Amino acid sequence: MSKYLFSGILTASSFITGWILYFLVVFLIKQRDILPLKWRKVNLELLKKPLRFLMPVLCVSVVIPFLRLPENTVVLISHFIQIFLILLFGWVILKIVCIIRDALLNHYDIDTRDNVHARSMHTQIRLIANIIGVVIVLLTVSFVLMSFAQVRQIGLSLLASAGIMGIVVGFAAQKTLGNLIAGIQIAIAQPIRLDDVVIIENEWGWIEEITLTFVVVRIWDLRRLVVPISYFLEKPFQNWTRTSADILGSVFIYTDYTIPVKEVRAELTRILTNSQYWDKKVNVLQVTDAKERVIELRALMSAADSPMAWNLRCEVREKLLEFLQNKFTECLPRVRIEMNTIDNVKKR
Repeated sequence: MSKYLFSGILTASSFITGWILYFLVVFLIKQRDILPLKWRKVNLELLKKPLRFLMPVLCVSVVIPFLRLPENTVVLISHFIQIFLILLFGWVILKIVCIIRDALLNHYDIDTRDNVHARSMHTQIRLIANIIGVVIVLLTVSFVLMSFAQVRQIGLSLLASAGIMGIVVGFAAQKTLGNLIAGIQIAIAQPIRLDDVVIIENEWGWIEEITLTFVVVRIWDLRRLVVPISYFLEKPFQNWTRTSADILGSVFIYTDYTIPVKEVRAELTRILTNSQYWDKKVNVLQVTDAKERVIELRALMSAADSPMAWNLRCEVREKLLEFLQNKFTECLPRVRIEMNTIDNVKKR
């Protein structure tokens, strides 16, 4: 048997063995019943794609020393296999990080009303997973490059001039590094969390996505506002759900001075009692201003979260106006004009 035929059969056999091992691993992944209960919801199928390539390449790498080929050819093949293994192992580790991230996220439900702690954990877990992912990619690329002798020599040269190169690279990547550091700060300090209600650039919306370099805010009309993550450390913004999802809402009504405030207050109580949006905590009606022609009534109420507070404000405003139109039409804002007759003028 020629050495080339032997090497080909050996390589093909190892490749087929790798595929058999891959299908065995896939079979085990699908047998969720053998896993502990808390791991059964984890999406282990994320490993299928990288393992599809890793197992055959790994088996081929085992038989390379036994190939009956010229030494230069074996060295070249070994180098390519080494590069593939580095890339594939990096891919597998990334998927493992995603699996661990998803497993941790499953423990915290952000769909409940009192979800401040859950949103905090989701934000930290996602940002930390992103940071680990970036580190894995950088290390994988570094290992691939360092497998070339020429690159290792360049690396040694760069280390010799690390001071100057550090200044140049630091200046060139100032904004990128600033955003990365800001992402780490937000993961620790958490001025914002996923699903927080914020007002930024005069836009009201929810924090939909936080990455290491930018934040996506979902505006109330379904537009998306993409903001550099450093913005939240450098500029002021409003966070309505920083410590709690509970929020107060206010409605202003302007009426004539003759309005019976007690009856309006009683009507507000009736409206809130019958509303599905009120959380039964705050119910206040106050005269907050007296202007030249009208008085200002402020209805203050509370809701479990900002969407409910918005709906509650709209409902209270509509029903209070309807109440005034039906019961106290004469108390709506009006302009008074005093008409003097000629006789009255003469008497003066």
